Amino acid sequence: MLQIDVVEKCKINDRSAQLKLYRQYCNGMYAVAMRFVKNSDDAEDVLQESFIKAFQKIHQFKGEVTFGAWLKRIVVNKSIDFLKSKKQHVVPLEERYLKPVENDDWTVSDDIGLEEVKDAIEKLPDKYRYVVMMFLIEGFDHQEISQVLQIEQTTCRTRLLRGKNRLKELLETKQYGTGS
Repeated sequence: MLQIDVVEKCKINDRSAQLKLYRQYCNGMYAVAMRFVKNSDDAEDVLQESFIKAFQKIHQFKGEVTFGAWLKRIVVNKSIDFLKSKKQHVVPLEERYLKPVENDDWTVSDDIGLEEVKDAIEKLPDKYRYVVMMFLIEGFDHQEISQVLQIEQTTCRTRLLRGKNRLKELLETKQYGTGS
């Protein structure tokens, strides 16, 4: 059975088709949620809420992107919503007037390993961490990130640039032993 056929069956509330899609995507989407929420129980909750929402809104899926990409956007949104719900105080920063300079250089020293990069990403402030993760790890472009986070594309670009610069600072500090 083709994926589009499975999706069409889901649109008419076919439980076996829903189970098939769930089994096909649950592990990958769990990994996406874990990258954001960092706790297996929370990731499972996010995953379940994401699938519930996906099946409730599946009539909105038009096939313009793959089902996996569509579902991934839901998982990322739910993950961010979950993280926001855990925050007590959020102070918005007006960044829409800032003009970012494009810089696609993400290179770091060969001495720095993947785990060190992941650890450094975790130390970024949320507003930068979300954008960096969505861009670097999830492969979203500026338009998609700005839609998911409900921010202007210029704000997205600014946060990505600042997040990248902060990430490089953290990694350089670690590399040269001047960090904690």
